[in-house]
Amino acid sequence: MGRLDGKVAIITGGSRGQGASEGILFAKEGAKVVLADILDAEGASVEAQIREEGGDATYIRLDVTQEADWVRAIELVESSYGKLDVLVNNAAIWVPNTVEDTTEEEWDRMMAINAKGVFLGTKHSIPAMRRAGGGTIVNISSIAGLVGNPRSGVAYAASKGAVRLFTKATAIQHAKDNIRCNSVHPGPIDTPMTESSRRDPSQHEQRLARVPMGRSAGPEEVAYGVLFLASDESSYMTGSEMVIDGGVTAW
Repeated sequence: MGRLDGKVAIITGGSRGQGASEGILFAKEGAKVVLADILDAEGASVEAQIREEGGDATYIRLDVTQEADWVRAIELVESSYGKLDVLVNNAAIWVPNTVEDTTEEEWDRMMAINAKGVFLGTKHSIPAMRRAGGGTIVNISSIAGLVGNPRSGVAYAASKGAVRLFTKATAIQHAKDNIRCNSVHPGPIDTPMTESSRRDPSQHEQRLARVPMGRSAGPEEVAYGVLFLASDESSYMTGSEMVIDGGVTAW
């Protein structure tokens, strides 16, 4: 038996990196997976990979900042699969700017994708989960939402801190609906989003110097934590923070 047998999940940012790893893992564990993104070619490729491996996946185009896109996505999931059990708010962007270097446009874009997208996804998934008798929401935050870091970018940190507390508010408000909501706080991960920092050897070394384990995580290492929170194994967890950071926040 798979750990997600019978469950239907939406994963935003599912076309590459951590989101793709989550989708592949979820499908292997028995979930019907809806991969949502704006990277159509990459999303179709992940869908094809999952299907070739015997899983059930559908790619849909979804701009997480657009409420109409979320309405259509939830309607599609319920019409195609009959219910929604799991939402993983994974889509995000990262710009490592200082306070003075951050433009108003960069701030607004970061908050729109990283924070507003989580709000809209949660808002429109809750009624579907209520109709299904309950569900679980996993919001991908960051250690930047827990502690300060001179290289994390102020807008990114603000957006991920917002995700952390939004998660707790959601958990408290919807526990009565049998809907759980938890956040995941990864440290350095080797994904396309962090590729630019890895191209600079000195910057990459400085980044890893803060990690007691001395390395970045692979996206699948975070995906297994997300899997646990999406499964019934974490049935008594809500409003919690799962930190997967190689020990960074233990300093």
